[in-house]
Amino acid sequence: MNTKILITLFLISSVMLTSCKKFLDVNPKSSLSEEQLFDSEIGFQQALTGVYSQMATRSLYGDNLSMGFVSALAQNYAVSGTGAPFVQTRALNYTSAEVMGYTSAIWNTSYSAIAGLNKVLENTLEKRNVLSDQNYAMIRGEALGLRAYLHFELLRMFGPEFTAGAAEKAIPYKTAVDEFAVVPSTTEEVIRLVLADLTEAATLLKERDPIVVNKVSRRSKMNYYAVKALEARVRLYSGDKAGALLAAQVVTSSGKFPFVTSAAASAAAGSRDRLYLNEEVFMVRVRDISTWADPGYFKFNGSANFKLTRSTANFNTLYETAAGGGTDFRYLYRIEQDQTSPFPSKFWQTYQFNTLDTNRLDQHVPLIRLSEMYYIMAEAASVTSDGVGYLNTVRQNRALAPLATTITPALLNTEITKEYQKEFYAEGQLFYYYKRKKIVRMQFMTADIPLSKYQLPVPDSEKEYNPNY
Repeated sequence: MNTKILITLFLISSVMLTSCKKFLDVNPKSSLSEEQLFDSEIGFQQALTGVYSQMATRSLYGDNLSMGFVSALAQNYAVSGTGAPFVQTRALNYTSAEVMGYTSAIWNTSYSAIAGLNKVLENTLEKRNVLSDQNYAMIRGEALGLRAYLHFELLRMFGPEFTAGAAEKAIPYKTAVDEFAVVPSTTEEVIRLVLADLTEAATLLKERDPIVVNKVSRRSKMNYYAVKALEARVRLYSGDKAGALLAAQVVTSSGKFPFVTSAAASAAAGSRDRLYLNEEVFMVRVRDISTWADPGYFKFNGSANFKLTRSTANFNTLYETAAGGGTDFRYLYRIEQDQTSPFPSKFWQTYQFNTLDTNRLDQHVPLIRLSEMYYIMAEAASVTSDGVGYLNTVRQNRALAPLATTITPALLNTEITKEYQKEFYAEGQLFYYYKRKKIVRMQFMTADIPLSKYQLPVPDSEKEYNPNY
């Protein structure tokens, strides 16, 4: 997508937020130039707020990259019939107008946000004198972490699977703000660039981030532990199990992200913690989520086939209720009935308190969870019994019986897959797990698929603009 258009969209977003949130004293009808935006520390902060706002839109993590499109790719929903959402997506029909519309929105909005981040990063150097040492470290560290996060997401969707396509062209890794088309980096190069951004981000944030030094919750920002968690995710994706284990342990050993309690998970509807807020290492606040998620996606309205759910039998299979899974918090308190049909209630908007409360339990989308760090450690452990121990930590905090530490490596791998299926239902992570593990039949599919189905086509508009693919 043309960089000039991307920057214009980003600056418009930042200016609109500046006006409505009153971060700067600007008349809503006035304009704010890039130079003015980066003339103050609060301008830098507002520019980052603009990026978080883009990430929270339906084009990205408000919908498409969480509960919507990418969860439908992973067969989380049994939608069917004319007029139902995600029918072509569920069928993996990548040439359909439906799928191409989603992938174009994801691509364009992601690179728009990346362009905004590159402007922030460029100005942290060009206008270093504007920033205190604290804010320089925080703003630059967050921006680098976000740039890495967004590029890695694009790689997971549009790039080849790592082991088979490390040397193949994948996506452009944009680090500059210009109008020139960038030759797509190979999969291996993207990983290297992502890790380089994360290394610098971690160095900047480790000694400055309030979540580290003052025990302040910053899960709605790209914080130090989110950077390390993303590093763990990236290293596992690229086959570096030892590095993934070390990075994940930084998060789990921090004590910053306690598991949800039984009382919180099972509370009355008005105060139930369905998303397990304290376990979220990184999340985005989505204040308008009720306009599409509840009741639009996850409540009964005429036909369950038109809604994002599955049958009672499917949910029983998913949570293994016939084999001891009936005690699982995720099944008991997040698969609920609506007009006799079962629905995932993870994103139901039932919280009874102030809708502007920053600790509201339902107006957000998790991007990285504590549980994923334990799954990564379970998979990366060199000793099977250690891996079982890591997996049991999550199982026991979901009210499931522990697995025997004597199980085989193959059975441990199977149990890790089951946990990903249960934990990340409707969150957008499962499709990428299937891709990384080269699973030829996703749960609830009736036939195998070619592994090529895990690489979505780069949008035609990008190929028209960029002849380097």
